[in-house]
Amino acid sequence: MRNFPTEAERRLWFVLRKHGLCGVKFRRQTSIGIFIVDFYCPAIRLAVEVDGSQHYTKTGLALDRERTAYLTARGVRLARVTNADVYWRMESVIEYLTNIVDELMMKNTAMR
Repeated sequence: MRNFPTEAERRLWFVLRKHGLCGVKFRRQTSIGIFIVDFYCPAIRLAVEVDGSQHYTKTGLALDRERTAYLTARGVRLARVTNADVYWRMESVIEYLTNIVDELMMKNTAMR
């Protein structure tokens, strides 16, 4: 998938790359245990998934619950956004992710 991202992933990567969101570094298509996440910021342990229509089937929802539980158990926060949100509400996606990044950065600072 790294060589063939979806259009929504390409659009979001344009925002996240080169420390473009709150100055933190994101990686694309990163393995975390048995799963590969669309985007990952190791400094604050934040994974971002861009969900297409397959995620809203009975099977897709069950797999997403399993993935979320697995990542959460390993201390990774998972943020999900939809393709439609990336296409039509990118400002809201950026605001949503910025709020999570800010929260995690404050939490990391408080723990030091």
